[in-house]
Amino acid sequence: MTKKEDHIALFIDCDNISHRSIEGIINELSKYGVVNIRQAYGNWTKENLKNWEDKLLEFAIKPIQQFDYSKNKNATDILMTIDAIDLLHTKDIDAFAFATSDSDFTPVVMRVQAEGIKVFGFGEKKTPKPFMAACSQFIFTENLVGNSDDENAPETPVQKEQRRKTGKQLRQDSWLVNLLRTAVEQTADDYGWANLGSVGQYINNKSSFSPLNYGYKKLSSLIKEIDLFDIAYDEVSKQMSIRDKRWKNS
Repeated sequence: MTKKEDHIALFIDCDNISHRSIEGIINELSKYGVVNIRQAYGNWTKENLKNWEDKLLEFAIKPIQQFDYSKNKNATDILMTIDAIDLLHTKDIDAFAFATSDSDFTPVVMRVQAEGIKVFGFGEKKTPKPFMAACSQFIFTENLVGNSDDENAPETPVQKEQRRKTGKQLRQDSWLVNLLRTAVEQTADDYGWANLGSVGQYINNKSSFSPLNYGYKKLSSLIKEIDLFDIAYDEVSKQMSIRDKRWKNS
């Protein structure tokens, strides 16, 4: 079972994240606790941030103004990093969340992780791998918004299916296949069966994996679709166990 985080601090780099993704980000974080600190950083005098204004009000996000002191330096990144480190040492925070596609935040994420605090990352698919890997869990913002030009239009079932990877596509992802098989192997009993909760915990400890990046809300749904594991249910505990279909009792 996923641990509920009591207090989550969300830092948003508005220069590198779309305003259309914020509802999905907060909805996702709300699964783990209360996002009671919400701060958005940018130079609010710029025209390209105008679309953020309504979102700041709608989701009670505090705007943090940072002027561009130099064309070659991103003052917003520096201020956001300073505030995050200050918060790390002055507030009782159970988890941090960084919404950005900028790899410059990799060091601060690693610093927070060093304190044993979970870090959720949100960014576009173009986000550099070092930043994604540094996070406890990283989710592509493209999977949190619809494809319609109308940002208020609800996502259709067809759009959801377009984002969802098929079993064949999942099996062709060697990184994913290796991650799942290793997790099952490391948490299995003498008969090759592994509790899905233990598998998920192993994966969370090892990588920034999220089933949402493949179009699935739950790990169990992805496991069923990839079709590489035998599945068993315990009717008493209502828990799911899986075993690699290649398993043989030696």
